[in-house]
Amino acid sequence: MKYNKIIVIKNGMECCLRNADENDGQLVLDNFNLTHAQTDYLLTYPDENSFDVIQESQFLKEKTDSENEIEIIAIVNDTIIGTAGIEAVGTKYKVRHRAEFGISVLKEFWGLGIGQALMTSCIECAKSAGYSQLELNVVAENVRALSMYKQAGFVEYGRNPQGFNSRMTGFQEVVYMRLEL
Repeated sequence: MKYNKIIVIKNGMECCLRNADENDGQLVLDNFNLTHAQTDYLLTYPDENSFDVIQESQFLKEKTDSENEIEIIAIVNDTIIGTAGIEAVGTKYKVRHRAEFGISVLKEFWGLGIGQALMTSCIECAKSAGYSQLELNVVAENVRALSMYKQAGFVEYGRNPQGFNSRMTGFQEVVYMRLEL
């Protein structure tokens, strides 16, 4: 899937939102490791990343070539400052209407509208791909993300009080949310 859009973020800087391609492998991998070290709200820790640069590049090539999945990067001053993507829940008839959504933004760029722009871009791509439902999981303590998702129309459909086991704080409650497209 392909995507390309220029936006102006809240600090007045231009930000390019585009699909990541295989040439972005090292930079996306570096961004993944940094964003996953900056917050305890994401699924994995940097040391749990199982991809090397070749695998990351292949993953991004597959997303670029896909008709229904994408990985979007946010770039400011030639630096990747965020990523977001949609991935099919499955290919079987009973679940092929559903996609999962994930997002991460460098901490120094929080509050500038990058997350909202990435989310909006992924929603557009999910609609274009023909999905009728977009799903996500979010840590209940992540009130900023919860607020952003609710404003976009995502609704909560369940919770798991021990959804994540944080190395820093112990169990974290995970909220399951979905958006009808």
